[in-house]
Order: sequence, then structure tokens, then C-alpha cells
Amino acid sequence: MPPEESRPRAPRAPDDAPHAPAPTAGGGAPARAADVLVVEDEPVLAEAVRARLVAEGMAARVVGDGPSALGAAAAQPPDLVVLDLMLPGLDGLEVCRRLQARRPVPVLMLTARADEADRVIGLGVGADDYLAKPFGMRELVARVRALLRRVERARELAAGDAPAPDRDDVLRLGALVVDRAARRVARDGREVHLTPTEFDLLVHLGEQPGRVLTREQLMASVWDWADASGTRAVDSQVKTLRRKLGADVVRTVHGVGYALEVPRA
Repeated sequence: MPPEESRPRAPRAPDDAPHAPAPTAGGGAPARAADVLVVEDEPVLAEAVRARLVAEGMAARVVGDGPSALGAAAAQPPDLVVLDLMLPGLDGLEVCRRLQARRPVPVLMLTARADEADRVIGLGVGADDYLAKPFGMRELVARVRALLRRVERARELAAGDAPAPDRDDVLRLGALVVDRAARRVARDGREVHLTPTEFDLLVHLGEQPGRVLTREQLMASVWDWADASGTRAVDSQVKTLRRKLGADVVRTVHGVGYALEVPRA
């Protein structure tokens, strides 16, 4: 809920910029405010993030530990979770793992750890993107908006509100069957659970089987993010796709990028 007029505003980051207007549905009335669950145990940072997201037209709520995050998400499933890695009760990795097992949801993970391996592990348990602390609020908002745009596209497609695709909604790629409308994937007749980012990455590769796409192209198309510094996230998500769907699904072209190989049925 928006803060009361009497509540003091949280401090803004130095790189703060005027917020954009709330998104509209079909160019008319404002769309439903996206519900963002912020899981952060540093009160000042948590309030600053919450206030900025509210200023950007979103509905943001805050919890400060792992068990509370799971409870809040169960009581009111969010559209997106901003999740700190280091939390009391349950750490962010376990929270992310349990959230994705219960109901796939986009997760932006925050981490103060310098070790790249920790971030890759976070992506491996279902996080869609990560930000290292300290971060700028403009960057956080940009990444949140990019993830939410993907959620909205998926919602429109599932509801039949999106423009009709040029091709059939079902991609049949040898042993793989990818239902874009239902956002379901099966290999050899067995359904495989994918996170939102894993699914979007698979679809983007599967729509152009055999074609090599660079990490930068994938970041721009799947993550809607042009910053090449995030390409490590692509590597992690490809690794997870191979683990879930088979090592023969995605081919690495060293120094270039990745291509989908059609697995034999």
C-alpha cells in the first residue's frame, strides 16, 4: 500500500531519476499494479526499495526473513520477488528453491557476496537475475521492470489477449514438446518443471533451432537487458536447462554463444 502522507520518505539513491508513469492496459486505464515482495533484513534498504517501487507505480510489501517470505508468498502470491541472499531463518537460496517448487515466480536476487559462484548458485535454484550490493535504484527498477514485462507477456498469451502468433503455439523439437501458450514443457512425454526464465530461454532458442545466438542477444531478448555484464546469467541458465532437459539440448559454440539442438525422439 502507498505510504501515508505523514510517513517520512526513505532516502533515495544518488543516481535516482524521475519515475515513469504506471503502465496502462491497451493505452487506457492504468493496469493492475504489479505486486512485488521485497525480502530484505536491512530495514533502511528494505524501506528504500519499497518506497522506490511504490513511486514507480508498483505495490510493494516487505518481509525481513526467510520463513516470513514463504508465508507471505503463500498467503498472497506475488508477481515478482526481490530476494536478499543472506537472510535469517532460511537463506535466500533455500527460499528461492521452495518458492519455485511451489509456484514459479520471477526472482531478482540481491547479494553482498563478491564470489561469482554464489550468484551462479542462486540462478541455478531458480533466480532469474541478480544484483550485487551496493546497487543503484535505477538499475534495480530497470531489472524489475524487465522481469515484469515478461510476466505480463506470458499472462496476455495465456489469456488469449496477445496477438495471434505466426506459428502454432506448440513447438515440436524431436523429443521436446514446448507449449508456449500453456508454458509447459515435456521431454519424451514427461513434463519438466522450468522457471519463467528457463522457459523463455528455451522458447527463444527453440524458435530458431540450430542457429547460434550470442550471450548478448539472449540477454537482450530473454532478459530484456542490454548490459553485457549479465551474460554470466545466460551460462547458468543454460547449465540448468541441460540438467533438466538433457545435455544434448543446448550446444555451446565457444567464444560465440549457444544453439538449440533438436534431441532425437
